Parts: sequence; C-alpha cells; structure tokens
Amino acid sequence: MIVELGHFALILALFVAVMQAVLPIAGAARGPGGDATLMAVARPAAVAQALLVLAAYGALTLAFLDNDFSVRYVAANSNTALPAIYRAAAVWGGHEGSMLLWTLMLALWTLAVARFSRGLPPALRARVIGVLGAISVGFLLFLLFASNPFIRLLPPAMEGRDLNPLLQDPGMVFHPPQLYMGYVGFAVVFAFAVAALLGGRLDAAWARWARPWTTLAWSFLTLGILLGSAWAYYELGWGGWWFWDPVENASLMPWLAGTALMHSLAVTEKRGAFRAWTALLAIFTFSLSLLGTFLVRSGVLTSVHAFAVDPTRGVFILALLGAITGGALALYAWRAPRVSVRAAFAAVSRESFLLANNVLLAVAAATVLLGTLYPLLLDVLGLGKISVGPAYFEQVFVPLMAPAVLLMGVAPLVRWRHAALPDLAARLRWAAIGSLLVALALLAMLRNGSALTGLGLWLATWCVASGLTSLASRLRHRGWAALRQLPAGYYGMLLAHVGVGVFIAGVTLVKSQESLRELPMRAGEVVSVGGYAFRFEGVAPVRGPNYAAFRATLVASRDGRTVATLAPERRVYRSQDMPTTEAAIDNGFTRDLYVAIGEQVADGQWAVRLHVKPFVGWIWGGCVLMALGGLLAACDRRYRRRTVEVVTEAALPAPRPAVPLATTREPLR
Repeated sequence: MIVELGHFALILALFVAVMQAVLPIAGAARGPGGDATLMAVARPAAVAQALLVLAAYGALTLAFLDNDFSVRYVAANSNTALPAIYRAAAVWGGHEGSMLLWTLMLALWTLAVARFSRGLPPALRARVIGVLGAISVGFLLFLLFASNPFIRLLPPAMEGRDLNPLLQDPGMVFHPPQLYMGYVGFAVVFAFAVAALLGGRLDAAWARWARPWTTLAWSFLTLGILLGSAWAYYELGWGGWWFWDPVENASLMPWLAGTALMHSLAVTEKRGAFRAWTALLAIFTFSLSLLGTFLVRSGVLTSVHAFAVDPTRGVFILALLGAITGGALALYAWRAPRVSVRAAFAAVSRESFLLANNVLLAVAAATVLLGTLYPLLLDVLGLGKISVGPAYFEQVFVPLMAPAVLLMGVAPLVRWRHAALPDLAARLRWAAIGSLLVALALLAMLRNGSALTGLGLWLATWCVASGLTSLASRLRHRGWAALRQLPAGYYGMLLAHVGVGVFIAGVTLVKSQESLRELPMRAGEVVSVGGYAFRFEGVAPVRGPNYAAFRATLVASRDGRTVATLAPERRVYRSQDMPTTEAAIDNGFTRDLYVAIGEQVADGQWAVRLHVKPFVGWIWGGCVLMALGGLLAACDRRYRRRTVEVVTEAALPAPRPAVPLATTREPLR
C-alpha cells in the first residue's frame, strides 16, 4: 500500500507542477503589475510539490528498508543481506531511483527559492518558480512514463539481486546526493535567466539575486566532484584520483561553466556589463548539467554510474534536453538584444581580465565536451570506435587553464573600468617575484624536477601570493579595521583562490613525485618503495555481512621505525559473485601510503600494488577550501538586502583615470 501511495504522490506532484509552471507565469504576463492572484499560486505550489515528491521518495525508501521485493526496482538493487545503510542508499543506486532523487533535489531547490525570495519583485519571483515548475513537469513525466520506480513485480522475487558491489561503500551514501545538489542547483540560475528574459529586466539587480544561488550550486558541485574523486581513489584499487572518464567529464563541464558564470555575474552586478553573455552562460551551465544526465542515464556510456539500457529513456532525456535548452536559446535570441546594454570599459580593467578568464573557462569546457562527445558521435555514425584518453585532455586542457589561473590572481587587484599598467605592475611585482622564488626553491628540493612541475608549483604559489597581496593592499590603505569591514564575499573569494593553489600543488606533486611498484609478494618478503619498506605478513580469510574476502597484512616502516599497518582486502560478493578491491590507505599530511592486493598468482604469492603518493590529500583539501569559500561568499549579508541598485547605461559615467584604492568602492567578490 505504501508503494501505491508513493506512486499516487508522484501523479499529484505532476498536476501541481503543471499549475506551478502555468499559472504564475501567466499571471506575471498580465499587465504592468501582473495578476497578483495567479502569481500567488507560485509559493504554495512549490511547497505542495516538494512535499509530494518527498512523500514518494520516502515511500520508495521504506520499500527498500522493508525488503519489499514485490517492487521490481527494489528487487533489482537490494538484498536481504545488504546492510541497512546501503539499502537506504540503494534508493539512488539504479536508474529509476537516481532520477527520483534528481526530481526531489529540484523540488527542494524550488522550495528554497520560494522560502528565501521575499525580497524579489513579485513578477520575477513568479516567473522563476514557474520556470522551475516547468522543468519539474519534464522530469515527473519521465519518471511516470519512462522510468517508474514503483512498478510491481508479480510474482514477487524471493530474494533481491543486490546492489552493485562497487556501490556498497560510504561514498555511495554521500557522493550522488552532493553531486545532484550541484547539478540541480544550476536550474535556479537558469530559471532566473529565463525569468529575466521573459520580463525584459536583465540588469544588475537580477545579477545580485541570481549570484548567491549560483555560488551555492557551484560549492555543492565542487564537493560532489571531490567526493567522487576520493571514492574512486580508494575504491577502485588503481590509486588514481581522476581518469578523464566521460562520466567524470560530465560533472567537470558544468563546473567550468559555473565558474565562468560566477565571475560574469560579478561584472554584471557591479558594472552592468556582460548582461547577455551572463544570461547565455546561465543557460549553458544548466544545459551541461542536463547533458551530463543524458550521458550517464541514457545508456550511451558503459560505467558504474550508467544505469539505463532502455533506448526509450535515452530518447526521452534527449528530447527533454532539447526542449529545455532549445526553448531557452530561442527566448535568448528573441529577447537578449532588447535587454542587453553596452557598458564601456578600458582594455586594461577588471572587466577585461574577467572577460578573458571567462573565455578561457568556456573554451576549456568546450574542449572537454568535444573529447567526450566525439567518440560517441563517430560510433553513432558508424565511422568506427576510438578512445579519447588522458593525453588529449592534458595536452589541451592544461595550456588553457594555466593562463586562467594567472588571470585569477591578477583580476582582484585591477580597478574597475580603467587601470594603468605601471600601477598594476607595481601592485603585483612582489607577488610575482615571491611566488617564482618559492617555486624554484621547491623545484630544487624535488627528486624528479621538470619544467612542467616548476610551472605547476609557480601557479600554486601565485594563487596564494596574489591573494595575500590583495588583502595586504586593502589593509595598507584602511588599516586593521578593514578586517572587520571587508565583506564575507571578499573573504570567500580569497579562500577559494587559495584552495585553487592548494589543489594545483597537490596535483603537481603527486603526478611528478609518486612512487609505484606492482609485483607478487609472499609472507615475510620486504619491498622498498619511495623511501618506505613494506613487509608482507600474509593473507587470511575474513567474512563480511554479504561477502567473503581475503585480507592481507602489510607493515610499512621507515628508517627501521614502523609507520603503519595496512590491511587491504580482495572481496567476492556472494549474490553476484563479483570481486572487488578494497585498498588500505595510511593518510598523512604530506603523503599517502596506498596498498591494494589482487589475485593469488602462485603458491603463497599474491599480486600487490604499492604506492607512495606525496601530497595527494592536498587535492581534496584544495577542493574543500574552494567549496568553503563559495559557501562563505554566498552568506554575504549584502545578498539579503531587499533593494538593489540597478545599473543602467545612462548611470555609468565615462571612463576616468585610475584613482587611489582608498577612494574606490569595494567589489562584491
């Protein structure tokens, strides 16, 4: 009965979403002030839809926890021996449940907009919630007609097939919801862009209203990518943290576009420039999130993340992608020329540097898109199968991101509208010299130095040095009282930029300095890797709740002192007879000791993979700092103001020579 109630809740949610999509937008279109009665439907409809989708999700969760194998989706993704925490996570472990989770996230984001949008003009609020309702209609139709998780299985299965063993991990509990929070969060700024185009008000006020939602979505997506990378690192047993897999690329593309969008919104809000470009970025960022959904959920990719094999689902998602993106682009082509305003700025100005940064990020996203889709396109056209691997992405992506990182450090120190090159050089000289000297000193200390390693170290130190220079410049002109006066958005920007530097340092050092050995080992044998001695103590059988395993014991020591005892496992899950590798990792601030075992290769010998990975934890530490910086910026109290200064072309004064920093307005960063 619970299952039928969940299905009925989804049907009701569809009807509510239709009303949410149609009535508020129709009300906003009636006259200068709109129809208040119709626009007032938006908020209660958003609340009702969120409650109904939440009820449907709760019903499916109960079916998993109760081992209700009369539900086809439960029987395909659960098992009585599966621990309860993974039964709850198995709700999004397959195609139908993952799309229900996506729909739930969309409903919750819409509810948040309805709750925290009291300061918006009523017509804009109605249009934003209406657009989000229209997106919900598409996904609810998909769930009910192409991917229904509540279909009964008659007769019921006696036992479930079990969740994919690779997904039976704590990463499964946290990674997909966090990633979806980022994916779906970009629907909010998409809705703001479409609502602004519908209302003909693409101005600074719109940018300020959209900016915190964009920053929040970007922060959630950053954390989602981090969790996925860390999960792959310790679960797959290869010791890698990024493989340029198409599924990974599907999350990287909206992240790059979202990064460009955040910076473009800053320019639109402060100077009234880039209005049309910002709206276009908002459309493309969410479109790339939908494209990632299509790639992963349509069955065109083979991956642990790719669940769908029914071509009907792929066609439905592709049609939904085409309708949302095509409709938004058609509206953009119609309305953008009428609402965009040209704002003048000099070639050397913060606007110019942020525009160049935007272009580099957009091109980087396009290169990832090309490398991801090109093999699929050739396969569809029957022109053969090719694989675009890490070599392509590293040779194309890195040269684009290096200048983007340099511009990232320069832009906060450049004045709006007009700056003088000598003044800019004076501001940056100590950051440039200091970062270069530190990078050269670090390079001289490394055992495997190269020009590429030196470039990575310089970019990493440049991010930190330029941020400190920016802060020191403000303190020099305003004194220590500036620490309390500077807005949270500025501190968030600094923290995120430092996080980029930490991330680059981790990537550079782990790629250039890691040590690896793969060899058979027997009990009592000692192998040296990266300055550490690993002693193989032996292998013993162990049993888990739904698997049998062989657990090895290795003792790592350095200079005769025991550092860690590591216990990697080779598991075989009974329900699917599928082996998995569980790596053992001793985490440290400056290095990880990483051990994984494979099959038994001879009497008493086991295949062993030994890694010493320096500074690999800095990769995820940098991502945490970036996400925290975004969350801090989104909490800036200025976003909570009910009135916003609107910047128009007429309000923009003519460019003037640069003035001392103490007389300029603080940017909302």
